[in-house]
Amino acid sequence: MSGQNYKNHVRWYTAHHFVFYPLALVLMVWSVYQAIQNKEQCLLWLTLAAVVALVAWLSFMLRQHYGMRLQDRLVLLELRYRYFVVTGERFEPLEKRLSFGQNAALRFASDRELPALARRAVDEKLSGTDIKKAVTDWKADNGRI
Repeated sequence: MSGQNYKNHVRWYTAHHFVFYPLALVLMVWSVYQAIQNKEQCLLWLTLAAVVALVAWLSFMLRQHYGMRLQDRLVLLELRYRYFVVTGERFEPLEKRLSFGQNAALRFASDRELPALARRAVDEKLSGTDIKKAVTDWKADNGRI
């Protein structure tokens, strides 16, 4: 695996992104097509399309919600720990002045550039994307969901 950076840090889950969701989309489109073609059973086909859409939406929300909430907590804990180890100071005063997206973006900064980039993010109100783009020595996060 090549090194992680801004351009390749997004992760895809094959079973969901390339199998389940495309199949659900195909089934929804097919159900709507059948509803148009088969006027006597139109309500049945539209109900099937709605049920498939609901299941796909619930699947996405539940898969994301539980894993992401726990992971968000871990990202903040790791960032607090790293900042303290590097600087000897607590990170919470800066953390409170940044959004979660900004804090999460800081995890990609190396230990060497973390303190200055965190201060710059607060002072200049950098967005999460701007923080990621400002990282020169990218610290990979290969465990993120």
